Amino acid sequence: MKFNVALTLLVVSLVELSIILGSHGKVVQFIFGDSLSDVGNNKYLSRSLAQASLPYYGIDFGNGLPNGRFTNGRDNTGLPRPPAFLDPSLTEDVILENGVNYASGGGGILNETGGYFGTTELIKNKLGKQAAEKFLQDARYAVALGSNDFINNYLMPVYSDSWKYNDQTFVEYLMETLQKQLMVLHNLGARQLMVFGLGPMGCIPLQRVQSTSGQCQERANKLALGFNKAANQLLVSMESKLPNATFKFGDAYDVDDVIRNPYKYGFNNSDSPCCSLGRIRPALTCLPASTLSKDRSKYVFWDEYHPSDSANELIANELIKKFGFLGVNAPAPAPEFAFAQSPDDE
Repeated sequence: MKFNVALTLLVVSLVELSIILGSHGKVVQFIFGDSLSDVGNNKYLSRSLAQASLPYYGIDFGNGLPNGRFTNGRDNTGLPRPPAFLDPSLTEDVILENGVNYASGGGGILNETGGYFGTTELIKNKLGKQAAEKFLQDARYAVALGSNDFINNYLMPVYSDSWKYNDQTFVEYLMETLQKQLMVLHNLGARQLMVFGLGPMGCIPLQRVQSTSGQCQERANKLALGFNKAANQLLVSMESKLPNATFKFGDAYDVDDVIRNPYKYGFNNSDSPCCSLGRIRPALTCLPASTLSKDRSKYVFWDEYHPSDSANELIANELIKKFGFLGVNAPAPAPEFAFAQSPDDE
């Protein structure tokens, strides 16, 4: 099945939409997001520089080969993922049974897409208008957004947004854009929606290596906190004005404790990537020439941007415990396999 869509794929940087069907608690997921939830769309975007198609991505998941996820294993929900939107094998029946993943590495609030519109039309054609409306309105939308708009845009002086706006006005610009996009989702049927805020993005390895001290970039963290406050206010306002809508904000900033106190959670490194080119940093991505740490489970970060499989498992458990947004479902257990051997272990 072919779709005509914009290459960027994203209405907003959503992580997950979970639809609970029937008494068996079956989950159908419609995922819109960035590299934290991309399962391979960027493999089909030949012009995208954000790729997870090289070793050693996926080394601790399934057969150990690159699978489109920007980490060594699972993503940050710990759940099985539906197929990528651009997967040539995707069919209407697969979408209705499992959902579809629109996520694309590098995506952000300021990107645009036509992908979700096409899927809602497909569902209406397949189920009929009335059943499709119930299908979409019964959905639970979980949204995560915004870090790329800061890290790969506003905080980079080569982009015009860095000098067109100040910290406050850029957050206001994002809120205006986000509000329009959430209204689009509401008009398409979204009624139960949770927006997750930003984590301590100033503490990812990419940000720390660019500081003179190697510590977290506090300006970036303050931007994340300012964004979270504004997003919370936006959701409260929208919920009060939209009929039959439950729009909530989920503050996920407290994963900061995992980074600042890694030993408390069983890690021994939270300031550098597990996969790197040694002193050649930032490498931006994990490469075949990179060196892997001997014990990947002890690293909070896999590469300069993304959490490791072990960190993602912890984050998934904590988010589910805190917000209960996956209902009857629990995180998927780790795949049954032995850790693949690191190149430097051979």
